[in-house]
Amino acid sequence: MSDQYTNEPMLDIYIFETIHLIEQLEETVLNGEKSGGYSSEAINEIFRIMHTIKGSSAMMLFSEISNLAHVIEDLFFFLREEKPTNLDYSTLTDLVFESVDFIKLEIEKIKNGDKADGAAASIVDQLKVYIHQLKNSNTDISEDKPTEQETTKTQYYISQSFSDILNYKHYYKAEIFFEDGCEMENIRAYTIIHNLKNITSKIKHIPTDIIENDGTIQQIREQGFVIYFKANQTFNEMHEFFMKSLFLKDLELTELQDDESWPADNAVQVEISSNIIKGIIPLNQKIKSESNNENQGPTTQGFISVPVGRMDKLMDLVGEMVIAEAMVTQNPDLKELNLDNFSKAARQLRKITSEVQDMVMSIRMVPLSSTFHKMHRIVRDMNKKLNKEVQLEIIGEETEVDKSIIEHISDPLMHLVRNSIDHGIESVEDRRSNGKNELGRVTLEAKNAGNDVVILIKDDGKGLSKDKILEKAKQNGLLHKSENEMSDKEIFNLIFIPGFSTNDAVTEFSGRGVGMDVVVKNIEKVGGSVSVDSVMGFGTTITMKIPLTLAIVDGMNISVGRSCYTIPTIAIKQSFRPKETDIIRDPHGNEMIMVRGVCYPILRLHKLYKVKDAQVHFHKGILVMVENEGKTVCIFADELLGEQQVVVKTLPTYIKRIKKIEGLSGCTLLGDGSISLILDAAGLTNINKQ
Repeated sequence: MSDQYTNEPMLDIYIFETIHLIEQLEETVLNGEKSGGYSSEAINEIFRIMHTIKGSSAMMLFSEISNLAHVIEDLFFFLREEKPTNLDYSTLTDLVFESVDFIKLEIEKIKNGDKADGAAASIVDQLKVYIHQLKNSNTDISEDKPTEQETTKTQYYISQSFSDILNYKHYYKAEIFFEDGCEMENIRAYTIIHNLKNITSKIKHIPTDIIENDGTIQQIREQGFVIYFKANQTFNEMHEFFMKSLFLKDLELTELQDDESWPADNAVQVEISSNIIKGIIPLNQKIKSESNNENQGPTTQGFISVPVGRMDKLMDLVGEMVIAEAMVTQNPDLKELNLDNFSKAARQLRKITSEVQDMVMSIRMVPLSSTFHKMHRIVRDMNKKLNKEVQLEIIGEETEVDKSIIEHISDPLMHLVRNSIDHGIESVEDRRSNGKNELGRVTLEAKNAGNDVVILIKDDGKGLSKDKILEKAKQNGLLHKSENEMSDKEIFNLIFIPGFSTNDAVTEFSGRGVGMDVVVKNIEKVGGSVSVDSVMGFGTTITMKIPLTLAIVDGMNISVGRSCYTIPTIAIKQSFRPKETDIIRDPHGNEMIMVRGVCYPILRLHKLYKVKDAQVHFHKGILVMVENEGKTVCIFADELLGEQQVVVKTLPTYIKRIKKIEGLSGCTLLGDGSISLILDAAGLTNINKQ
């Protein structure tokens, strides 16, 4: 990373806030286009977002982002003040999204430690041409000479140099407090001063050395950040200016009677009393009056921002605490001892540990709404490029999953939505000829299912052709058994095999034979699974099942020889001890067992993992029936050791990549200090199918 980007905490805050603002912007723009026009609230929101990005980017020396945001700010200032009619909202949205894509690409470079070297000149030129066209088409206003009030507004909202203005009309004092836990208060104070310089050149602030002196952070937290400045803007305009500051907790803005209260150069603290001619407007009063406006700026909600790294560390510590609690309560030295007081204390410790664990896990849970709403942009862009009419419906967006899970499913979800529109939804002409509604529909649905979250991606398109899939699979040699023995679901799931594609033409979105297998791998990385079902002519449904969290799971410990394994309890259907006479062997020697009229395959773990001294006689061991996505296998073990909540630890790279041992999803540390390997139900059922 270059010297330009060495201030990591400051950079992290910039990246976080810019990404958050861009997400808000995209949602606001899409809602405006859907409703056939931007409301005044939406225009104000977009203007505020771009004003903030402009200032923070300039402070971080990302001039291309700052310049681009400045031009978009000018565009929406014109829309707000002049209110032009007959706007082409589609063209406007295209320009805004092109600008947003540029900013997102630059932010991604910055996140990766690369230089933000993109050039926004072509986009800036397009925006300026568009603004010029708007001004020319708005002839009634462009021919009129702007009033003094309009000129003042232009000076306030569009960045200009005011260093040549000597006679300011108003004198102000602003006392600012930021939200608790927002961090880097001195940088936030600097951002306000940087933006204020667009209005006035007469500024003094306490503390004065907000950047160079780290001690100012604590001073601002305890005593606030005080600004004295002179300006031509009215009291309400200045109040609006400060209200746009992020993480603003409290603002006391006062207008001074004259410059007698202007602090001296060596001033440390200035008392203001009789010179105040306008009272203080408390921040909460301002918010209350605008409480019905969803697009307003920061509020005084009881939230704090915490870096994800700290949450990960806290989760690790809770995991270690769970392990330590098990090591104490399950200590081998305590066996066969009657310790009533210890047992009572151990139960209380287990209760507290469980509550702490549940609380930390709930803190890490985030709703799927932000991930789902990103898909609106995907649908909108593909509609324009493929000349289709598709509507996105979202159900269950409030469903929550672990933060780490969200990061892994965003790209697969995006690919599946694009795949549904490109492969599944027919053209308008085809839908009309088939008697369907011309408007296609893609539905994203999320719901809880035990310790898992199920995400459905459904479309009402043409569906999958079994014959076409089988034909393609035969050509590529991908069939491992007779097609007569394959169920419909097995045939449809062939599309997840690497290199498989039924698209005849290579397009911008598909047809290259890659993608669906990558989706499966990414979902399986987090212990999830993907399946597909379809009805020809009516549509396709892709089901993703993902765990709520990767950190701690409920498991059943089993022993195989001297080794211990853990099976997630959510995958266990039942366990039982069979008789030798219950075992069935097919012509190939594979072992199966009949349970309630259905044959299930048997998997001997000691053979799979080459465990010595394991039980080989069925009547002396136990079978654990495990199910995943409709596939069932009976795992043969020596005995059940008991149920326990276990902390999932990542397997070493040697096991995952070099040895490529299948059927394992992680490992955990038991109460007696021994290691237990966590079995992957999806992997074991697939091993048996092979």
